[in-house]
Amino acid sequence: MDLSYTAEEQAFRDDVRGWLAERLSKRLSDKVRKAQRLTKDDYLEWHAFLRERGWMAWHWPVEHGGTGWTPVQKHIFEEECVAAGAPRSIPFGLNMPGPVIIRFGTEAQKVYYLPRILNDDDWWAQGYSEPGAGSDLASVKMTAVRDGDHYICNGQKTWTTLGHFANRIFCLVRTDPNAPKRQMGISFLLIDMSSPGIEVRPIYTLEGEHEINEVFFTDVRVPAENIVGPENDGWTVAKYLLTYERTGIAGVAYSKQGLAGLKRVARDQRQDGWPLAEDPHFAARMARVEIDLMAMEIFNLRVVAAAGEGKLPGAEPSLLKIKGTEVRQEITDLMRRVVGPYAIPDLPEAFDEGWNGEAPGPDYALPLARSYFNMRKTSIYSGSNEIQRNIVAKHLLGF
Repeated sequence: MDLSYTAEEQAFRDDVRGWLAERLSKRLSDKVRKAQRLTKDDYLEWHAFLRERGWMAWHWPVEHGGTGWTPVQKHIFEEECVAAGAPRSIPFGLNMPGPVIIRFGTEAQKVYYLPRILNDDDWWAQGYSEPGAGSDLASVKMTAVRDGDHYICNGQKTWTTLGHFANRIFCLVRTDPNAPKRQMGISFLLIDMSSPGIEVRPIYTLEGEHEINEVFFTDVRVPAENIVGPENDGWTVAKYLLTYERTGIAGVAYSKQGLAGLKRVARDQRQDGWPLAEDPHFAARMARVEIDLMAMEIFNLRVVAAAGEGKLPGAEPSLLKIKGTEVRQEITDLMRRVVGPYAIPDLPEAFDEGWNGEAPGPDYALPLARSYFNMRKTSIYSGSNEIQRNIVAKHLLGF
């Protein structure tokens, strides 16, 4: 593939950059740059801007409200959004059930759910992991027993990101406990979070944030028409969804922005009278992560270009997930090392909008400990990196 940008692609970048400068509010971009907590209303504000321009579902097919962009345009758009300090688009509707419904859903499901996702009428959560089924999703125990025109669901989901905001959840459920292979007895079900029998409890992460939850289901009745794909073939649907999730976790644009900040700070910070960027050991680590990031960016473009041509990915999303999470973790670790003890303070109130207090050290040091701890989870969720290496070995080496 040609890795140089055409004149049309450069013009597209200018268009995106100009639109962001005009429509992205300073209040919102300041919150993102300062790593402040974003509310549901903040996300809805950003989504409204995207919807106004017709860029809400920029990776969907045109016939379902997408943009028809090329993979390179998608890459440019994400890069410019990160550089401008735009919030990330919450993926649990647009990037997960949306593409799944487009690919596997019935016409009735497409007509009902896709416009609601585009209009933010539905806010989705992901119901994959369970206490005994994280990276090994085939071990899910949440049951869905057919009862006439409904399924009766019982079980628990955990690590449910932003589940306290959601009004709907898509779940992997076990519909045939006697299937000869564990994957064969699983189905993909869409569930209304307001249904009787659902309880959401918060989980507070290492940095003290309420981002994730555990969700309990007790005799929850779900219409049978809410199943996506054939009964007991939810594993096929789940793998398709994970392809989107793992490719997105690579976070190339976020890593590029983080690396630029790391270089800038390392040039200013001094150790024994010299800029830290000139310390041989530290400079070598920065060079290594930059080389990894450059290689990953090219590989990411290759993968999305192949997907745009209709080629089914094999081990590529797993490779992107492994390297992408390792790069992001290394950058946050290096940033934390640059500022030393200034990365230690834990001031939860500092991440609320309107906080006017003082923190020790430079402003950019305040969120570093929070970012460092938050990035630890990236190599675990969406299938741990150890599981991804097994997938790579199976696809490429035949193990």
